[in-house]
Amino acid sequence: MKPATGDLVIAVDGPAASGKGTLAKRLAAHYGLPCLDTGLLYRMVARAMLDAGHDIHDAAAAEHLVGSFDETGFPEERLRGGEIGEAASVVAAMPAVRAGLLARQRRFAAQPGGAVLDGRDIGTVICPDAPAKLFVTATPEVRAARRHKELLGRGEDVAFESILADIRRRDARDSGRSDAPLKAAEDAIILDTSALSVEEVVAAAIGIVERRRAA
Repeated sequence: MKPATGDLVIAVDGPAASGKGTLAKRLAAHYGLPCLDTGLLYRMVARAMLDAGHDIHDAAAAEHLVGSFDETGFPEERLRGGEIGEAASVVAAMPAVRAGLLARQRRFAAQPGGAVLDGRDIGTVICPDAPAKLFVTATPEVRAARRHKELLGRGEDVAFESILADIRRRDARDSGRSDAPLKAAEDAIILDTSALSVEEVVAAAIGIVERRRAA
């Protein structure tokens, strides 16, 4: 689905804890666009699976739920945390789940004026014709440190080593899945945030988007 002429669709992809979610929100605020964290959709499917008592690896149950869950029925606090993140990574590897969420994401991207979407396959699958594509990354150690700080701030006492192992496991699963693997689109600009502050990342991203708009 191609964006209409003049619409600004910004695809922000990257691995877990790379900073893509924060960046997507800041870009959306800067350009006055709606923003969708597509990872929350997979977390919703995973939460629905867990709430219903299904095995998180039950692809048939996930396929059934993906077409019927209500996006407004999940308070965000129930979609955060290590357990649900790991479960979301499992269901996200299921082709039927990805296919079931495809239309929802593309409808969001097709809004008049444009939109900002962040996820794992926005630039490669959901919005391959997006005018601006960024692939946000950082070293596993930096991403684990960020997640560790975030969880400690919520009062969750989780060992850094456990978070690092989880991030590496999710990276391997997301990059190795057969359907829509995590990878940078050929025309995406790589933005390594390992040594950058949030403000530096935002400034760099706006510069990338402006150069793409001008081109």
